Amino acid sequence: MPDALDPKAMGSRRFVGKVGVVGGAGQGIGRATARRLAAEGAAVVVADQVEATAQRVVQEIQDHDEQAVAFVGDLRDRETCAALMQMAVDSFGRLDCLACIAGGNLWTKYYHLMTPEQIEASILKNMWPTMWMTYAAVPIMVKQKSGSIVNIATHAVVNSGHVPYATAKGGLISMTLSLSKEVARDGIRVNIGAPAHSRSDDPDDRLTPSLYGVDVRGEDEDDEEGQGEEGPEMAEMRRRITVPMGRRGTMIEQAAAIAFLLSEDASYITGQILPVNGGATYPF
Repeated sequence: MPDALDPKAMGSRRFVGKVGVVGGAGQGIGRATARRLAAEGAAVVVADQVEATAQRVVQEIQDHDEQAVAFVGDLRDRETCAALMQMAVDSFGRLDCLACIAGGNLWTKYYHLMTPEQIEASILKNMWPTMWMTYAAVPIMVKQKSGSIVNIATHAVVNSGHVPYATAKGGLISMTLSLSKEVARDGIRVNIGAPAHSRSDDPDDRLTPSLYGVDVRGEDEDDEEGQGEEGPEMAEMRRRITVPMGRRGTMIEQAAAIAFLLSEDASYITGQILPVNGGATYPF
């Protein structure tokens, strides 16, 4: 049998009998989250716009004798997201967990230098998949009187060079906090995972990029030597100031935090933001 789906799971089976949907599951944090949920016993719907990446993750899960199906479609579209949640119910009978990880930064440049088309594309990619996925999932969870949702924010909400991306993610923070109040008495929890400085060491992630997966290079990543134009000593000093742990996180570490928020271990946590950032200061 191949290596463990997620070595950090350490045999935990918190999601046995549960059904999870992961949007943007073809690579990066989405892929790691789908693998983590499956490692802990969940039946997983692997949703992505790229069929090859979705099928790869399904095969990885099935190779470990866990359940998974692929859903391929444009998650910016409301009807597509409705079909995604219906697939979960049709395939596995219910919907317990939703991880909305579809999105990612498209351009790093000053706002006034962006074209209108770039601004619109960034908002479409980062706002609507989460809006429509949660819109489709909540009625199912309300009917069940149970469910957990994790949306993804970013430290870039206050960084320069990311205005449309930051705007969309800031909007999702507000949406998540507001929604959590609406559905709390229906047994539904809604939280935010806020990753930063994360990268994948899997070469396959770089070879098969998803249009929806979080940028696997990580935000604010330096060049391959991590030096840019400032030299290795200054680059290392800057990294330790901005990220006290002095390194980027891994996809597996981000997935572990998402799985915690989705699990019953977080049963009294809703409407919260969990930064997973190596100690970097967040504005929230």
